[in-house]
Amino acid sequence: MSFSVLYIDDDAAIARLVQRHMGRLGHEVSHAENAEDALELLKTSGFDVVVLDHYLRQTTGHEVLGRMREAEIDVPVVYVTGSNEAQVAIEAIKAGAADYVIKTVSDDFLSLLSSAIEQTVANAQLRAAKARADEEIRLGKERAEALLAEVNHRVANSLALVASLLRLQISAARSDEVKAELAETQARITAIAGMHRSLYTSDDVSRVELDRYLNRLTVELYNSLHSAEKPVRLLLDADSISLSADKAVSVGMIVTELVTNAFKYAYAPGQAGDIRVHLKMRGDGEALLRVEDDGVGIDPQSAPKGTGLGSRIVKSMASTLGDGLHYLEGTHGTVAEVPLKLDNGA
Repeated sequence: MSFSVLYIDDDAAIARLVQRHMGRLGHEVSHAENAEDALELLKTSGFDVVVLDHYLRQTTGHEVLGRMREAEIDVPVVYVTGSNEAQVAIEAIKAGAADYVIKTVSDDFLSLLSSAIEQTVANAQLRAAKARADEEIRLGKERAEALLAEVNHRVANSLALVASLLRLQISAARSDEVKAELAETQARITAIAGMHRSLYTSDDVSRVELDRYLNRLTVELYNSLHSAEKPVRLLLDADSISLSADKAVSVGMIVTELVTNAFKYAYAPGQAGDIRVHLKMRGDGEALLRVEDDGVGIDPQSAPKGTGLGSRIVKSMASTLGDGLHYLEGTHGTVAEVPLKLDNGA
């Protein structure tokens, strides 16, 4: 493979030797005696590598390196310096040179220089190939994220449509029991739709910000569950916690079931009260989800009211998040806790 080389040196004799030697190897060498000529050539011509001598008329190679950086000329540089000037070469490397060669009067200089040139160009080509590959990966990731966001958008819209159809079916149902069961199903679908909505409105389509997600979810739950017969407030206190989408679905479903049960059973008709949802960091990669009320309380060992589907959903999903569902004993009202083991991105 042939390279295009710019040799910057005010010693014309050395330059001719380098041109002949590199020419025999199939490389094309252009010569510049001063910084101005060199910079002009670099701006107007494409070179694979620059060979830069330290001592030039009225300047040094270090200054040329600085002017190349200022002009944003990104061509790899092999620095040439005298045999007793190792510190000069080190400073050149710090300033951006890719390699250096010690100039001597022996034949080794030309062979070492050609070897350094070939290695420098090869390394530059590898870096360029890696940069192109990284850019392709970045663009591919952006396209995939855009596609995933669109999928989440469509899924959320579809689930919202299903929830609307259930709402119509609830209004048409004659049995209070059927209405209650359809309302619970609607709440579950709304929880999943809210998670997908959080994904397509987030910068990271793989994770959900739980505080924002739960804020929207509790508002939707309150709007669908509260009534004049149940003047209950629904309060949320959530830390800023990021969780993967699959775990966020489980958290949303658990909150939906526990809040729905509290609305149905915690307070008597006409009795005011609060239902409180807390999500707090505990340290060591853990958080705690708590849903509590000041109502009549619950016996965890008693048979579930209704079909028991909600209880099975909560227990199943809580077990995937950590240590499962726990009810605190000796408290006024009902306090349900679900520890969450956070993943690495939290």
